[in-house]
Amino acid sequence: MTYSNALRLGAVCLAFSYQSAWAEAPPQVNQVELNRLLAEDRLTAFEHAFEAGDEITEATYTLKDGAGAAVAAGQSFTRLPRADLTGTGEWAMHFPTREGGPQAQSCIACHAAPLANGAGPMAVNVAVDPLHTGDPSQFLERNTLHLFGLGAVQRVAEEMTMDLHAIALLAADQACADQAPVTLDLTTKGVGFGNISAQPEGGGDACTAKLDRSQIKGVDPDLVVRMFGWKGNHSTLRAFARNAAHNEMGLQAVELVGQKDGDYDGVTEELSIGDLTAVTIYMAALERPTSLLELADLGLHDLTKDERARIERGQERLAQAQCTACHVPSLPIESARFSEPSAVPGFAEDSLPDGSDAMAQGLYAQMPLWFDLTSDQPNNRIDQADGTVVQLGSFPKRGATGATLTWYSDFRRHDMGPGLADPVDAFGFGASVWPTRSLAGVGSTGPWLHNGHATTLRDAITAHGGDAMVSKQAFLAMESPEQEELIAFLENLVIVNLDPEEEGH
Repeated sequence: MTYSNALRLGAVCLAFSYQSAWAEAPPQVNQVELNRLLAEDRLTAFEHAFEAGDEITEATYTLKDGAGAAVAAGQSFTRLPRADLTGTGEWAMHFPTREGGPQAQSCIACHAAPLANGAGPMAVNVAVDPLHTGDPSQFLERNTLHLFGLGAVQRVAEEMTMDLHAIALLAADQACADQAPVTLDLTTKGVGFGNISAQPEGGGDACTAKLDRSQIKGVDPDLVVRMFGWKGNHSTLRAFARNAAHNEMGLQAVELVGQKDGDYDGVTEELSIGDLTAVTIYMAALERPTSLLELADLGLHDLTKDERARIERGQERLAQAQCTACHVPSLPIESARFSEPSAVPGFAEDSLPDGSDAMAQGLYAQMPLWFDLTSDQPNNRIDQADGTVVQLGSFPKRGATGATLTWYSDFRRHDMGPGLADPVDAFGFGASVWPTRSLAGVGSTGPWLHNGHATTLRDAITAHGGDAMVSKQAFLAMESPEQEELIAFLENLVIVNLDPEEEGH
């Protein structure tokens, strides 16, 4: 193999991630140029966008680039939300409304552990105040999540959403056809989201159906599955990226504020349309998390017979504790094509947040920049002696067009009990309600939980409550060696970079 069996796991990549940051921001990406490349060759356009996105996430942005914001006189960054600063152009007057920060000059200042694009230590936790209470006791504390494998996450969410919408339409059609109330289960990819009922109103061709959405569970009433952000308040990677750029770095995208200076820092057009496309493609095409078992099978990591058996028993313990009822090990993807922009309702944007027409800005949902989740990821490719390539960074194929996402999540929201509740319900579906957090890469990304306050995986497990109380009790009822086996399995779920010394990888 090209790569040494001395696998580089984690910390060795951390120092490199900072050293490789640009001294200044890279040139902005032109969406028209991306479209021109796409018309000539799809892979060339994808690779160009990926590399540009890599440069953007590693760049160190300065005040002249638009980083920071007019927090107060003489202050451009803040670790704490400042809803008290209501003077002309100060923190509380910015648009869009600011949740927190800005705190950082680069993406990898926070997404750094165990390597660039990873999670974050507790020291880089952020405080947000989405309701602008100005009361520190009501601030929400957030730990940084890793960015690996997210293109497949959006694809699963898109397909789930399409299935749920189809079920709702079927309920309406059946109610009119039968002239009787109809209730259908909202189940997609083996995951249940409650049910939806349809009541016919009128007869014949004039019939319409009134939908009762009161029994929908674990997803918004619009049936759009949102998995980005700790609370699942963004459906797309693009929306997540432009929101993070605004709040965490003070970089306001053109598609967010147009030509206006919404954070009063004297700089406009801080991120171009093409910049957001590039960052989205980059995040979507980052390598997937893996496992020590998989790496050992490829000869990239050494596991003793006892270590392997312990991890495998731990996988069984996870199921025995019913953790996999919510942390579903894998989900199917029918189409492995990730497209930016998306054409799926709930993910597509006809109009951008600044009010501009998406197509007028060069974002064509019917002619998107796309890549294959099972083959096109540039990172973690292993050249073997026989000339074949192992695509460790890509997702396993499923059938002719699909893929398998091993993510350990059901993509549903659950009530996790008062112990894991935010101080306030900022999003309207419950302070203690969270989307099931993925376990992919969990062995590489401590501390854990939304606020990083679980310093061990055991602490994270025992903090569970609410819908997860049965699983926590099952874990606590296990003998100590069985508990350690379960934790060994979780520690086996890792993030790796096989070539950290190659810039951009």
